[in-house]
Amino acid sequence: MKRSRWLSPARLAGVGLALLALAIVAAWIAPADGYDLQLVDPAHPVAPLVRIAGHPKPKKPAGSVYFVDVRERPARLLERIVPWIRANGSSLVSSPGISSSLEQRLGQVEMSDSQKIAPYVALKLLGYRTTARIGGVNVLAVEPNAPAAQVLRPADVIVAVDGRVVRTIAELRAVLADKRPGDRVTIEYRRGKQTRQAQLRTAADPLNAKRAIIGVTASDDLEVQLPFKITIDAQGIGGPSAGLAFALDILQELGRNVTHGHNVAATGELAVDGEVLPIGGVKQKTLGVRKAGVDVFLVPAGDNAREARKYADGLRIIPVENVRQALQALATLPAKP
Repeated sequence: MKRSRWLSPARLAGVGLALLALAIVAAWIAPADGYDLQLVDPAHPVAPLVRIAGHPKPKKPAGSVYFVDVRERPARLLERIVPWIRANGSSLVSSPGISSSLEQRLGQVEMSDSQKIAPYVALKLLGYRTTARIGGVNVLAVEPNAPAAQVLRPADVIVAVDGRVVRTIAELRAVLADKRPGDRVTIEYRRGKQTRQAQLRTAADPLNAKRAIIGVTASDDLEVQLPFKITIDAQGIGGPSAGLAFALDILQELGRNVTHGHNVAATGELAVDGEVLPIGGVKQKTLGVRKAGVDVFLVPAGDNAREARKYADGLRIIPVENVRQALQALATLPAKP
């Protein structure tokens, strides 16, 4: 009896290799649902993005300020399964659990706030008359199964919780920090021109079962007034983490010697009082600063600074809590040869 040519070892091996190749291609094309890949992007100079109108620009001191962002895209299934094929310096992270359109919108709102806060903080430090009004927490979206879905809608503005005035997201979080999941709270909010009240129960944060949340995606309802116009072209970049870099560059553009001849990268969300708040993607941002050949990297103090030092490889990391501290730290840098 003749052996079938289709069962020969060589043909079986060929079929096996073809099937393996198809499986690899399929795994490369298929998305890893629920996961994103954070990628390294070199730090960028801020100055080309800043425009100051209605004010004479003094001679700009030597040195430059850089901001750094993180590129992010949906991960492929193969990248989730085989870590060594991921791009150098990248990290696999869980998706935020909201639609990509809402995530993009939230990033744009956060960037818009940074573009308002940075000029406000910089001009206030320089002694100009500026005003800022934060009128509450602007609801961008409500999670369908969250407690807030019974009460709140997008475009509502939360102004108080349990009688405590809430002007910012930070203040909302501070009020909820005293609560446990399942506690009942009274929410006061604006809808159009009307102010309303409602009660709802808090839920557990999916990332921390002990933390109480109400289930909204929100931003600060912020307005600022400046003595002259300052615009920042974000070039499609979202998120709040360039706030510190924007403020430092505006100070430099207006004649304050911020960098003292150095090339300085900075990251950190900026609050209206000048506080520097923690951000994400520290690993990729540190690698991005190294890629740009920058001298020093200003990072929010605490966990962010500790994370940055892991990937610094000789890059000088300066932890800061506020803008004034950042300026003081830069003033102590040794003179650049």
